[in-house]
Amino acid sequence: MVQAVDDAPSGKNVLAQTDGDTTDYRFPIAYTGPDLKDLRLAVKCKPIAGKGDQGCGIIWRLKDADNYYITRANALEDNVHLYHVVRGKRVRFEGWNGKVQSGVWHDLAVEMVGDHIQVFYDGKKVIDAHDSTFADAGKFGVWTKADSIIQFDDLTATPK
Repeated sequence: MVQAVDDAPSGKNVLAQTDGDTTDYRFPIAYTGPDLKDLRLAVKCKPIAGKGDQGCGIIWRLKDADNYYITRANALEDNVHLYHVVRGKRVRFEGWNGKVQSGVWHDLAVEMVGDHIQVFYDGKKVIDAHDSTFADAGKFGVWTKADSIIQFDDLTATPK
């Protein structure tokens, strides 16, 4: 849902995931196009609440709701992880441990060219990996998990 918040980085309105459904293996996503292959994708996100999870993420090379790449920052686990989701199964293949504060806006970005993936958190490169699971262009968007209450702002996608 679109929600007005006073501290939104780019104005008053943000996209918010406000459903506190505690189902563990539930991944609300919102995505758009055009289809991009090589890109820089960035978002500002603020974890607000969640007892089971506080994950804010971005997805790209999305074929459908069961096939895509995702990187996410989690305020309960204090980490940023990189996954591919294949036929609905999420598999982590890289990660970084560091402070992810709840109630604060963070910058999360990914650059992918060919099979080379770089993930940036609050302006610092935290993951440098290679993966060829999804080689074709796809949609991009935002992602959360389980009972995460998250605000998203200023999603940008730039072809590389």
